[in-house]
Amino acid sequence: MAKAILECQFCGTLNSVDLAKHDQGPKCAECSKPFLVDRPIHLSETNFDKVIAGSEVPIIVDFYADWCGPCRAMAPMLDKIAHDRAGALLIAKVNTDRSPTLSKRYEIKSIPYFARFEKGEKVGDLIGAVDAAAFEKFAA
Repeated sequence: MAKAILECQFCGTLNSVDLAKHDQGPKCAECSKPFLVDRPIHLSETNFDKVIAGSEVPIIVDFYADWCGPCRAMAPMLDKIAHDRAGALLIAKVNTDRSPTLSKRYEIKSIPYFARFEKGEKVGDLIGAVDAAAFEKFAA
């Protein structure tokens, strides 16, 4: 079992999701809508700590902004990695404009900024737009 605590994007309820069964279409216990763990999940200041602490699989968090060209350029690669590694790795996104407290906590001065979390702890980071090989190495 590869458990993660995820917030339902439809109703906001926190759920314990077995990522090992991602291909069976896990659903929210409250509203029965699906969890789409084969694509990046969105985190905010209200759910960040619970999701990071509640994941048994590594999470790579993309701290980005909508106006950032390099951030937009990285998005297709993040989508592909989220799809290819579904169940074994979560890709999450945090909008730095909407979550300034998280940006300050992690002293983010440049975006895109990627942080890798394992067992609730930050274990590495990567700054700036990078090629696929460099990101794959970071995600491995």
